[in-house]
Amino acid sequence: MGERRLSRGGEVIMDYVRLGRTGLKVSKLVLGCMTYGTPTWRPWVLDEEASLPFFRKAIEGGINFFDTADMYSLGQSEVVTGKALAQFAKREDVVIATKVFFPHSKAANAGGLSRKHIFDAIDRSLKNLGTDHVDLYQIHRFDPATPIEETMEALHDVVKAGKARYLGASSMYAWQFARMQSVAELNGWTKFASMQPQYNLVYREEEREMLPFCLSEGVGVIPWSPLARGFLAGGRARPGEGETERSRTDEFSPHLYYREADHAVVEAVSQVAAARGVSNTQVALAWVLRNPAITAPIVGASKLHHLDEALAAIALELTEAEVKTLEAPYRPKPVLDHQ
Repeated sequence: MGERRLSRGGEVIMDYVRLGRTGLKVSKLVLGCMTYGTPTWRPWVLDEEASLPFFRKAIEGGINFFDTADMYSLGQSEVVTGKALAQFAKREDVVIATKVFFPHSKAANAGGLSRKHIFDAIDRSLKNLGTDHVDLYQIHRFDPATPIEETMEALHDVVKAGKARYLGASSMYAWQFARMQSVAELNGWTKFASMQPQYNLVYREEEREMLPFCLSEGVGVIPWSPLARGFLAGGRARPGEGETERSRTDEFSPHLYYREADHAVVEAVSQVAAARGVSNTQVALAWVLRNPAITAPIVGASKLHHLDEALAAIALELTEAEVKTLEAPYRPKPVLDHQ
């Protein structure tokens, strides 16, 4: 992987690693940009003006990797991300990732991974972002309705056209990912350099197949929701509770978390955090970061102190006893959100 450290005044503020087997160097944290766009899409989303301080702080903290998607705020997240990065950084100094799959409308070809939709979507994303290329172009989900050959050739053509530097995938079954990689290899097309699964202390099912596969094949892993959409931060005995607007209005979290064992995990996180004098966020992120399969978790932030805590997690090393305490309450659950 190869690490390079950025320091300021002798203090290490960021580590950089290669994304899988590529030569691309990325920060050990990714700023997830779903929170930035327009509140007309979701009530917890911050508008452009409110979003700017988060991009500034991220760049000042050494983060060079920014992840969005064409579905977030129906494209407005890409617009805000592109404008903010143009204001605070040089294009060549940042790694911009976006995604394709989910529809923007009810039109017949508005979603999926057909050649038509991929070509339409990449051009729209580039226009939104205000750039002539993205560094990482990811499929947001697997599309069972489109032949894998069609999808992989179209993605390869996007790369060869110079519109994307690397390709990535997101939540799917390991056998689906393996098939897509195999089709690309057999045809001499561009393979996926990264995988973006859900992975956190209350959802560890990717440890069965996906993470070992990625580690074996040299695929970078940039997990989404390493804090379980804020659930691991604590303060949520039931849905609709929490310190943020998102925690109080998020209708998706109850489908993923809130089982009895999940609450026991949060208690363990709080126990370790209290003993170390740090936040739950730092402990939960430090646990994800210690996994050798993980390249960089994607962190969201709707309050500036969320970013401070995430950046502090990089330097936190958990003991084996603490890891056992954190992992002991977990109980296996069904595979979630692959569709």
